[in-house]
Amino acid sequence: MDSAIIVLIILTLMLVMFIWNKVPIATTSIIGVLAFIIFVPEITFAAAFRGFGSDMLFLIIGMVVVGNALFETGAAGYLGELIMRHVGTNEKVFIVVIILVSVTISLFMSNTAAAALMLPIVAACVGSSGGKLSKKNSFMMVAIAVCVGGGITVVSSPPQIIAQGFLEAGGHQPMSFFEIGWFGIPLTVLLILFYLTIGMKLQKKVFTFPEVEEEAPKRVMAPVLVERNYLKMLIAVSILLFCVVGFITVDHHPLTMGTIALLGATACVVTRCIPERRVFERMDWTTVVIMGTSFGIATALELSGAGEMVANGFIGLLGDNINQFMFLGALSFVCIVLTNFMSSTAAASILIPIGAFAAIGAGLDVRPAVMIVAVSTNIGYATPISTPPMTMALRGGYRFMDYVKVGGLFNLLAFGLVLLLIPLVFGV
Repeated sequence: MDSAIIVLIILTLMLVMFIWNKVPIATTSIIGVLAFIIFVPEITFAAAFRGFGSDMLFLIIGMVVVGNALFETGAAGYLGELIMRHVGTNEKVFIVVIILVSVTISLFMSNTAAAALMLPIVAACVGSSGGKLSKKNSFMMVAIAVCVGGGITVVSSPPQIIAQGFLEAGGHQPMSFFEIGWFGIPLTVLLILFYLTIGMKLQKKVFTFPEVEEEAPKRVMAPVLVERNYLKMLIAVSILLFCVVGFITVDHHPLTMGTIALLGATACVVTRCIPERRVFERMDWTTVVIMGTSFGIATALELSGAGEMVANGFIGLLGDNINQFMFLGALSFVCIVLTNFMSSTAAASILIPIGAFAAIGAGLDVRPAVMIVAVSTNIGYATPISTPPMTMALRGGYRFMDYVKVGGLFNLLAFGLVLLLIPLVFGV
């Protein structure tokens, strides 16, 4: 059987397993890459697993450690409590502040960690509001906000980290630190306007179930209220600022983003902001594995010819007179639909190389195609399985169709905004 067909069969089975979600996503990814090695002669072990030595992989590892150090020292919890103390119980003020805080926190740590921080804070605010606020009208909003915030910087969510690694590996110009924010910041504004107008009214109409009691925090979700050492809090925040400055000025010094992140992570351990044991306990190993194996998927698509085959099929569906705007809009739609039924990380790892090959086949620029996949695979709000924050929001008591009715509407609005922004951002 032709290698390209074998690769497509393996990818289809991986997609089914991702959606089925009975086998852990990291295990599915490893099984898929091992299948490439076994059944596709062109794929060697070194080529399939080369992603585990990439700069981007160590970027995400380092920043997970720094983000967890903010938890351990109490700096993240203190910041949240300080802000929330001045919000009060005015619902509209609460909406704006919670969205802005959630987005801001998710700029420099994983959206999963940001959700783990914000949901307990919101629950505490609800408990002290005298019934004026509720978890069921707040938790989904927080989950969407951290997902939107995760699409603003190049390090805040796995899809853009995967995209950055793909661009670098292919010799294309990498994204600057805030470049993807041309989409993420307008989406933040749209989210605020949505909840200040139809969003909150729709929630109150749709969410008819009774308020549920807050569950006890799971082991992986460290409590917000931890013993605070103010010196260590200051050190942890300083290390975070060092990393952020390093990322922003990466073109002006010899250090890579991965090196900067590892320096920050090492500093957190050396200064005892986080014990070494906790580094390994709280590492997001699923993202690490997905990131490492994503290169194997791209390699299999390239060396087998499957990427070119899929790209030609995609171009054929769009017709002969395809232009950059049509291509990017169609690619964005495919990404958003797929992301709602599998993790954004898995969707990005599959669609980034396919989008790049399709762009090449159509004679279009690869870089916008890769970027639009990174943007669009962060836009999945219509189901509770699209991203970990949307899953964590289930603690508010939501049903599957609650996501479809509220998150799905914002999903459509977000896609419309992306279509409007494509010509402005890429000049097409």
